[in-house]
Amino acid sequence: MYAEERQQEIVRRARAEGRVDVVTLADSFAVTAETIRRDLTVLERAGVLRRVHGGAIPVERLGFEPALATRDAVLISEKERIAKAALAEVPDEGAIILDAGTTTARLAQLLPADRELTVVVNSPVLAAMLGIKPNLTVLLLGGRVRGKTLATVDDWALRPLSEMYVDVAFMGTNGCTVERGMTTPDPAEAAVKRAMIAAARRVVLLADHTKIGNDYLARFGGVAELDLLITDNGLDHELAAEVESTGVRLVQA
Repeated sequence: MYAEERQQEIVRRARAEGRVDVVTLADSFAVTAETIRRDLTVLERAGVLRRVHGGAIPVERLGFEPALATRDAVLISEKERIAKAALAEVPDEGAIILDAGTTTARLAQLLPADRELTVVVNSPVLAAMLGIKPNLTVLLLGGRVRGKTLATVDDWALRPLSEMYVDVAFMGTNGCTVERGMTTPDPAEAAVKRAMIAAARRVVLLADHTKIGNDYLARFGGVAELDLLITDNGLDHELAAEVESTGVRLVQA
């Protein structure tokens, strides 16, 4: 088993069981405790686990939300494949919403320069990235900027969304389950996401496989509100079947 495969399994067990311990993992994988400690260090730096004495706990159990830079360095190839698949959902013209997030940022980088699009964003980072593309009209929603995600939130973001109607909203999420829907740690950010969904004719969720099957504090939409969920091919087969059983179209890039 490669280190990456072992680390993926460690994360899966931590999320399923609530925590993992070094000794049990070392025995299970037939490796040394030091190897497991190195794995846990890698996973903590990736922002998916938090080290505790003798083991680790998944960050969602602690209500811990990794910073944007930390999340941007994780699952890079998966996010790029998801973004490329999402390009097929971008209209030739019209208006779209790009939610703040590391996967939606990959889509922003790929948006064709020859399309006449209005792009609504709630991220100064995305606005700066897209503003230099000549054929795009970029609308940046105002409001308070959250330090964790650099997303704009609160009333100055919500009011314009209540008067918009776009062709497609490309959404990000921290967690997504059939039971609880799409969730995120911050209620203010959840409110903006909810308003984005309400302002769109179609809703496309861009979420790598680590987001599926997890949930957080604030719910902003149900799975039934999605027209399409694009994830990567690392998604567990049972979770994929569970999502598809709701009638939502699922694409694994």
